[in-house]
Parts: sequence; C-alpha cells; structure tokens
Amino acid sequence: MPLTAPTAEQRAAARLLFDADGYAPLPSLLTRDGLDELRVEARRLVDRARRRDLTMACMDDSPRHMTTLGGHIIARESPLLCALYESPQLLGLVGEVAGEPPVTVPDPLERHVLNVLHRQGDTHGAHTDDYPYALVLFLEAPHTPVDGGLLQYVPRAGSLADLDTGRARLAHHRAGDAYLLRSDTTAHRVTPITRPGVRRTVLNFAYTTRAAAPRSTPSARELYM
Repeated sequence: MPLTAPTAEQRAAARLLFDADGYAPLPSLLTRDGLDELRVEARRLVDRARRRDLTMACMDDSPRHMTTLGGHIIARESPLLCALYESPQLLGLVGEVAGEPPVTVPDPLERHVLNVLHRQGDTHGAHTDDYPYALVLFLEAPHTPVDGGLLQYVPRAGSLADLDTGRARLAHHRAGDAYLLRSDTTAHRVTPITRPGVRRTVLNFAYTTRAAAPRSTPSARELYM
C-alpha cells in the first residue's frame, strides 16, 4: 500500500484535533513510492478531466475555477484508486481519527474524485459536503502559503459566511500530506492560486456513517458530471 503507518501517539493526537476542530492533518501519509505511483496515475487520468469555471447557486454563488474528474470515471478507469479508497488500512485510520467506523459512499460520482487547481486564480469556493467525512490526499501542492491553495475552514459553521469572519482558520499542506475533515458541518474552501506554474492536485475520498442522515445537493453533479 502507498501509505505510511502513523504511530499510536500520532493517531491519538489526530483524534484529539479532529474532535476539537473537525480537522486533523495527517502529514506525510503517503510514502515516497506511493506518492510517485499516485502522481503517475493522476497524470494518466487527468486526460479525462474537465475544466470547470462557474458559480454554484446552492453554495451561495461561490466560485469554482478548477479541473475535475468524477468518481464514476475513476471507478471505470482506475483499479488502483478504487482499491486505495476501500483499503482496510485507510478505513481503519479514518475510523480511528473520526472516532467511528466510516462507510464507503454508495454514489460513485463523489465517492472518490480528483481536483486540480493549476492556473493563477484557480479556487474551490466555499461549500460544505453531502457526506460527513472527507479524506484529502495531496499529490501536488504549492510550496509555500504565499502561493495560495490553502484550506480555509470554520468548524461547526452556522453558514458559509463564517469563512469571512475571524473564526476562519488556514492550513497549508505539502505533497504527500493528507487531512481528514468533518466536511458536512465544516464550512471550507481553497484559497486562490496566486501565481502561474503552481499546481494543487488532490484526491478527495468521501465517507459516510451508518447513522448519517441522507443529504443531497446539486453541487456534486455540477462539478463532476
């Protein structure tokens, strides 16, 4: 598997952070070989991806300037990513950090998606997700925070407008890192790429739980169909 094995102390620390903030960084979760393998796979798949430049009405008209590939295509084209998404090692880690067993998402469209920000100004605007948990794996990332592409988030947000208040937090990640987000109750967005030549390529794995109430917005179909 392309994953490292966080120590018991690292898993416990991530669990405490996630419980407090709905966000837990998982630095260097991908091994060096695993990162290389997933990058090669992403480059192969990106030929099937589509450019999106739109505002999303169901998310307060927040912008989307990005290139995306939906999970329905990944399911057909990439046994590697499908196996990683369902791997016992990954599911075990998500469950330990989240504090409850994750369940794979039945909808193939947003089960596992590829998001690429690769132009100056590219951004994944304000939103919450349909499913409780998002595990985001970084295949490419801006080298420094000034390059943009930062996760901005507000735990237990009352609305997306909370992202424009002092409650908002910022997180920078490097290639090979990951994070787990309580994505249905955490308002979040990705800040714009600030200069040409910077790329942010991530795999987003969505998970639900047995007790989660079904939720459906048009956002996934607008972004990934």
